[in-house]
Amino acid sequence: MTLEQIARLLEEEGLLAQDAPSLAAAGTTAITGVDCDSRFAAPNHLFVCKGAAFKPAYLTGALAAGCVAYLCDESHGAELAATAPGAPALVVRDDGLRRAMAVTSAEAWGHPDRQLDVIGITGTKGKSTVAYMMRAILDAGEPKSHCAIMGSIDTFDGVEDAESVNTTPEPPDLWRHIDNAARSGLGHMVMEVSSQALKYDRVVGLTLDVSCFLNIGRDHISPREHPSFEDYFESKLRIFDQASSAVVNLESEQAGVVLEHARRTGRVMTFSSASDAAEKGADVWCEEVTSHGGIQAFTAHTPSWEGEVTLSMAGLFNVDNALAAIAMCELLDVPQLQVRQGLAHVRVPGRMELLPTADPKVTGIVDYAHNKLSYQKFFHSVAHEFADRKIIAVLGAPGGKAYERRQELPQEAAKWADHLIFTEEDPAHDSVAEICRQMAEATPAGCAHESIVERPLAIRRAVQLGFAAPNGAVICLLAKGDETVQHVGDRFVPMETDGSVFEREVAAALLAGADGNAPDDARSSR
Repeated sequence: MTLEQIARLLEEEGLLAQDAPSLAAAGTTAITGVDCDSRFAAPNHLFVCKGAAFKPAYLTGALAAGCVAYLCDESHGAELAATAPGAPALVVRDDGLRRAMAVTSAEAWGHPDRQLDVIGITGTKGKSTVAYMMRAILDAGEPKSHCAIMGSIDTFDGVEDAESVNTTPEPPDLWRHIDNAARSGLGHMVMEVSSQALKYDRVVGLTLDVSCFLNIGRDHISPREHPSFEDYFESKLRIFDQASSAVVNLESEQAGVVLEHARRTGRVMTFSSASDAAEKGADVWCEEVTSHGGIQAFTAHTPSWEGEVTLSMAGLFNVDNALAAIAMCELLDVPQLQVRQGLAHVRVPGRMELLPTADPKVTGIVDYAHNKLSYQKFFHSVAHEFADRKIIAVLGAPGGKAYERRQELPQEAAKWADHLIFTEEDPAHDSVAEICRQMAEATPAGCAHESIVERPLAIRRAVQLGFAAPNGAVICLLAKGDETVQHVGDRFVPMETDGSVFEREVAAALLAGADGNAPDDARSSR
């Protein structure tokens, strides 16, 4: 595609600024990709100048790396023209840069989504787990059906394999990953589609062969995310506008509204784990669910087969996630044996990960649970599977967003846990001590709780309390999962994973005799 063709496309979309510079002299310049990160800039690419932290030096670096033109909004046009005189520029309206970036990226990368099946999953809870279940199932088949993945945990596209920054990346990165997957011969791309991505046009131009709506909870409501639940819900529903088939959870809140939108895709597959799922008309459902030692088993019923499924993950709520994956496989015509093999061996980093110890009285669980809906599902399952144990939870709330969690999370956790320890969880520019204070104030009377700002010390305290519990304990390490960075200020500071800290502290406790005494500097007032 040429620069002139891209300009005409933006003009047809009504995105070009009125006084955009003429592109006549650069009309035949070939564009083969788009970048918004100068570290990925490449020859014959268009570079997007975006973001509050953007520096003109990024454009200079991108042009030096081979980019042949740039895209910017009108308010930065003059400054960047002075920075890179002579470089062809696409200048769009100030309110049109996001959509222009998406439209341009899809076309410049040549729509590689047409060369593989793209599966998009949205929901307040469970996106990562279902994505990994799909990956395990698809990777259990022939190599040509193997799977790339984009989501909140990590991104693998056949070329790149790294921890993710955003649940759904910006359009230039998104299309680069899809292009890498297609060029690598992978047959599928499974991706989490966030409400932010849908609201702010990150996935415009992308065709989803299968879309999946898991659930909707009252989360992500803040000035920085969604001003209201209605805005959040409407953003989620946009996933069906670009899908050719849909999977819907009949047990989701607002399921009727979700189904109404899903039917616009032309083909809908429903699932439910409720006891009356068959009577409700669910296409995929289950019965005879059992749970033991972190392994779930159930009999699955689908339009094409029925049989026993073993799921190698703790958490009864993961049966719902498995049914979602099975329903998507029905739409993709994945064989029964492949489905069952994948689910029997699935592992999701940081999702209901059991951390057994040398002393069976103490067990750890690492999970990304971070909102009210995920807490409800997580703690209900833990209380059922570890009915005789004390429940100790290490938790926090993020800075700069989702402020309601500072009240909702301690209130929900207190219904199940015996002891809460508040600590840091991506505080950004907010004070960790202040976040912990607000959570402590919201904790119902009668629930033991304390605040320990440093996360490793909080985990140490939890381990000591666990070994001091007469009947043993299950220690729940929440929200950070398998992450290796902590968002502090404008930086992402390296950190040990919760699992690594837990294992080290357990070893130290066992070596010391596990007397349950916390160091003075780890304690805080109750």
